[in-house]
Amino acid sequence: MVGDVVKKVECKTCMSHHLYRQPKSERESRAAARAAARSSEPRSSSSRAGGVERLTAAQRAERDQTLAWERAIAGQPSGAFKPYRINLTFGEGELIHHSKFGDGVVAKVIDRGKIEILFKDGPRTMAHGQV
Repeated sequence: MVGDVVKKVECKTCMSHHLYRQPKSERESRAAARAAARSSEPRSSSSRAGGVERLTAAQRAERDQTLAWERAIAGQPSGAFKPYRINLTFGEGELIHHSKFGDGVVAKVIDRGKIEILFKDGPRTMAHGQV
């Protein structure tokens, strides 16, 4: 003990000494309390460097995909979208309307039978040109 804080413990099985580690339940409850305290703090743009939020790589990739989709779809009339059919062949940049995934744009042609279509919720690999 150092003051009121436990620093080292002795294993009752092997009689060795190691640094004290809190039980998982205590670590999780302490982490939840810290997260709740952070979320209740008022945020100001000056609290971050230059008011810029830090994003993870996954968040940046998702944001970039959404922006690419919005740029491709923006201002296009509904007649510009071809209905997706597995037997039709599509080229890069074509606008597609899928019955389940909505409006999308062909991001790339993978091979004769596969294309990658960028929808609002992300890219999907789909078949095309099937007879």
